[in-house]
Amino acid sequence: MKEQRRHQRIRFNSQPPMRIGQFGFAGKGQLENLSLVGMMLRTELPLKVGKAFGSEFVVFDSPLIDLSAVVVSRIGDLYGARFQAGPISEWLIQEAIDNALNLGKASVLSINDLQGRKVMRIAGGLNAGLRNDFMHSLTKMGVDEMDLSGVTEIDSAGIELCRIAVDQHRVGIVRPSPCVRAVMAA
Repeated sequence: MKEQRRHQRIRFNSQPPMRIGQFGFAGKGQLENLSLVGMMLRTELPLKVGKAFGSEFVVFDSPLIDLSAVVVSRIGDLYGARFQAGPISEWLIQEAIDNALNLGKASVLSINDLQGRKVMRIAGGLNAGLRNDFMHSLTKMGVDEMDLSGVTEIDSAGIELCRIAVDQHRVGIVRPSPCVRAVMAA
């Protein structure tokens, strides 16, 4: 779970819909995760690995993002794609990512080594969309502390994940954000 990528991926609690097309065939899909350079999407349209396709999507309140991408991987109906983007589309993607994180509709989870301790950092929404990555980090990576300073929204599933981390795995919460502090005080 230690992030090896140059560009951090954001994950969505509810996947934004998208339209895609390749070789004259059009279809719909869902955006699973997004970074400045690529995305993971789920679709029933059979995309060809190594070939370009067109995509259109809106990340919650963002303007329409219309990009060409190349399929780089496929597992079932899940595809990995690398954008063929220019500076303006890169700016649009960055704005969409920042907005989704600020609204708590997307999340970033990373594991960092800090003075010999493993710290799980979460930014954006702390919700059910992070459950798999969160539990993998707790059970397989070994986490000492959670830095929740970047959390902008937390729901009941996020509260339950924190409870599991603290009660069952003895993880300490450091630097809670204002919304996390409000939930903890209630």
